[in-house]
Amino acid sequence: MPSAYILANITVTNPEQYEEYKKLSTIAMKAHGAEVCVRGGKVEVLEGDWAPDRVVLLKFPSVEAARQFNDSVEYAAARKSRQGAALMRMTLIEGV
Repeated sequence: MPSAYILANITVTNPEQYEEYKKLSTIAMKAHGAEVCVRGGKVEVLEGDWAPDRVVLLKFPSVEAARQFNDSVEYAAARKSRQGAALMRMTLIEGV
């Protein structure tokens, strides 16, 4: 079974409110076995015109596990807390 990744690019518009999202999303990640590969580190564009803001990369044991995280009650609470605090762009990527 291939692993799966959730890749997010976040534009934070309200840093104080976003802190609550970070706390709640961490709870959801732990509850669903996410491995945090990247969470807000420095970004250097090597090619192309992509200009990411805050990047998060999570690894899951399977696509189904990643979907369960995204659809979970825990992440729903985090998502609700993020409203008005950030613009989220998130993708699910099947690994090898």
